[in-house]
Amino acid sequence: MRTAESLPYEVFETEHTTIPLSDGAELAARIWRPNPEAVGAVPAILEFIPYRKRDHTAVRDSVHHPYLAGHGYASVRVDLRGSGESDGILTDEYLEQELSDAEEVLAWLAAQPWCSGRTGMMGISWGGFNALQVAARRPESLSAIVTVCSTDDRYADDVHYMGGCLLGDNLSWASTMFSFNACPPDPELVGPRWKDMWIERMRHSGLWVEKWLRHQSRDSYWQHGSICEDYSAVQCPVLAVSGWADGYSNAVFRLMERLEVPRKGLIGPWSHKYPHQGQPGPAVGFLQEMVRWWDRWLKDADNGVMDEPMLRTFMQDTVPPSTSYEDRPGRWVGEPSWPSPHVDAVTWPLLPGRLDRTTVGSDGTTATALTVRSPLSVGQFAGKWCSYNAPPDLPYDQREEDGGSLVFDTDELGQPYEILGAPEVELDCSVDRPVAMVAARLSDVATDGSATRVTYGLLNLTHRDGHGQPQPLQPGRRYRVRIALNGVAQRFPAGHRIRLSLSTSYWPLAWPPPEPVRLTVHTGSSRLTLPLRRTADSDDVTVRPFDPPEGCSPLPTTPIRPGEQMWRVTRDLVDYVSELEVIKDSGGYLLDDIGLTIDERVEERYSVRANQFASPRGEVQSRIRFSRDDWVASALTRTVMTCDVDNFYVHAELDAYHGTERVLSLNWSHTVPREGV
Repeated sequence: MRTAESLPYEVFETEHTTIPLSDGAELAARIWRPNPEAVGAVPAILEFIPYRKRDHTAVRDSVHHPYLAGHGYASVRVDLRGSGESDGILTDEYLEQELSDAEEVLAWLAAQPWCSGRTGMMGISWGGFNALQVAARRPESLSAIVTVCSTDDRYADDVHYMGGCLLGDNLSWASTMFSFNACPPDPELVGPRWKDMWIERMRHSGLWVEKWLRHQSRDSYWQHGSICEDYSAVQCPVLAVSGWADGYSNAVFRLMERLEVPRKGLIGPWSHKYPHQGQPGPAVGFLQEMVRWWDRWLKDADNGVMDEPMLRTFMQDTVPPSTSYEDRPGRWVGEPSWPSPHVDAVTWPLLPGRLDRTTVGSDGTTATALTVRSPLSVGQFAGKWCSYNAPPDLPYDQREEDGGSLVFDTDELGQPYEILGAPEVELDCSVDRPVAMVAARLSDVATDGSATRVTYGLLNLTHRDGHGQPQPLQPGRRYRVRIALNGVAQRFPAGHRIRLSLSTSYWPLAWPPPEPVRLTVHTGSSRLTLPLRRTADSDDVTVRPFDPPEGCSPLPTTPIRPGEQMWRVTRDLVDYVSELEVIKDSGGYLLDDIGLTIDERVEERYSVRANQFASPRGEVQSRIRFSRDDWVASALTRTVMTCDVDNFYVHAELDAYHGTERVLSLNWSHTVPREGV
């Protein structure tokens, strides 16, 4: 990313201030503004997240918030109640308290003499979520939002559940927030009360993984904050962004289809990153895109933003399987609307071992019952549900996974085949257990036989009729079920084959069912539907080239200890334990401007013994340390999750230290009944 050497306006920064709320609490804020003598009152843009503006996101924030300020906006980073140096305790995601706080913050910003009275919200992940949710509440000043890597449906497309299956990321994400909630406020800003604030947060923020486990179906807990309950509630323009390696690309398609306001969608090859920092590349000039968006909706500039395609996506070309990519080959394409007039649903019947459109099997001659009972090792090369570009966290060659799956291949393609949208599998099937899941994977099979996963989907079959009221299956009974795969843009070249793989487990990406399951699929009456994009009709859509990525100079840091990223799969052939070990070590570094050193390491382990469905075990350990001169505060957290046929079991530990003195030690143990999961 190139550094913007000069900006239209000189930028003034308020490194720390507080915003008062009606209940007496104060939220910590960092504000970048253009020189008021040069520009006068300007619109304000809010990013409202819990990730600690003074340390954890400080370097990232320094790249894009001053950039927006230098283009004529007050760019504001506020820590949620209970995070950073803000008052209070953070007890969960997207609570009513959080959203009402956001409304108060927007009203405060709009009332400032340096603000024009118009505001926007932006954010990635948590900040993208609450931008959508606050938009649905229609605060008076909010004129537009930018939501990146977020969702309109907290149950269907979030880190907790997918297709009614419990995700492994539910544990890792809960453990991340467990560690964040154990971070102390900075004594330089809050003074001697820092220690009381810290201990109060650790005592009362709660064990989020246990809370999420107690909501295994789509109940009112998940409906809160899901704007899909009423898309019409959103009345301001929306720019929605994600990446194909991210976990949230599906929401962009739905928002383009179902919102009733001016809207734009952008999906690149990226993981869970802002597009100007996008990896895998190519990254794009997203800050310039945001400036154009804000200029249109916060300053009424007639700049042609809405004259361009509604949806811009990166059509990915074929690549060999790899757990990380520096860049993805492909090209940008544009669609005038979504659903696109250039995309057709094309059906491929499932035949024994084949996908073949020339034989539909309507006379029953191709109807065959195929069975699979997948080992628990299927899924060890699945990568993360949501890639954070912490290599190597992308899926690897699928051939080993295919050994425990039902596999259906096309013939070698006679010409290139492009898909854009969400593939769907419709199965005529039965199972031999009351609780079962199906993982469906679509792969690009090269001429050498290597298989690169393109997209996938999961379905807990007890959720076959919806996620609200799961129903056990009747063993042996035939059901028709639909499995939606994640949306994607992919070009399959001539000579390659398209492969559909079906398995009854996908551990540790998703928690397996309580017992081994035999799935029977009836071919002929089962099928795969692909969203075929007609390139001859669609490539005449003009797509304006993106500018190169640029931003402001990041805050200076000094490395103290090198970090480490590792994924290791091991199989012990003595006791038959298979384990995935993940290390995410950020190392140690000094924030030069405030003299604060941060050192952080996370270790995750997911194991299973042979084919024992009561043996899956997930463990996450985190260590984080803050220091300045003779002040040292650190926290160690550990979360372990296991199961049997009837229950999930969670044990967690937290130990906090001021220097060498242990100031707090907490333990939790919970049993949560399985509810068709």
